[in-house]
Amino acid sequence: MDFTINDEERTLLLAEARETIAAKLENRKPVYSGASAGAGSALDKPCGAFVTLHKGKNLRGCIGRMSASLPLRETVRAMALEAAFGDPRFPPLGPGELEQCSIEISALSPMSPCPDPRQVKVGVHGLYLTRGCRSGVLLPQVPVEQGWSLDEYLDYICVKAGLPAGSCGAPDAELRTFTAAVFGE
Repeated sequence: MDFTINDEERTLLLAEARETIAAKLENRKPVYSGASAGAGSALDKPCGAFVTLHKGKNLRGCIGRMSASLPLRETVRAMALEAAFGDPRFPPLGPGELEQCSIEISALSPMSPCPDPRQVKVGVHGLYLTRGCRSGVLLPQVPVEQGWSLDEYLDYICVKAGLPAGSCGAPDAELRTFTAAVFGE
C-alpha cells in the first residue's frame, strides 16, 4: 500500500495521542480539538499503528497493532494508552512523567509476503515473522537506529520471535514485510 500522511494529519495524530494519555493520567475524558484533516483523510482509513514513548533517549513504552479495522486516529488513541499503561516491560506511566516523554507514531501499510529475505530493504521494510506458534515484529526504523546490516536484521527478527538466528529462511517460516510512515514530536 502506498499511502501518505500529510503534516496536518501527523500533527493531529500526535496531539490526540498526547491528549489521550494526559486525560487518563488526570482521570478525565479526553478533549480533542475537533479538527478534521478533510475528506479522504488517512486518519479515517483502517490502518495498523504503533505508538512509541521515549523518555530522553530511553524507550518508555511501545505497543501496536499490525492491522486494524478501526480508523487510524482511533487505533493511535488506543495504542497510546497501551504504550503508556499496558507495555508489560515497564510500569504504567506516572503523574508528571508524560511531560518528560516524546511520542513517535508508526502508521503501517498492509503486509506483503516476502518469499526471498534477501529482497528486504533495511530502513524501508518492517518485518513480521511467524513460524509455528512463534512470531515477532520489527519496525522499519529499528535496524537503522541499531546500525544493523541486512543479515543482522534478519537474525534479530528471528530472535525477537524466540527462534534461532537464520530461521526466517526455514520452509515453514512465513516472513512478511510492510512499510511505515514514522513521525514524532
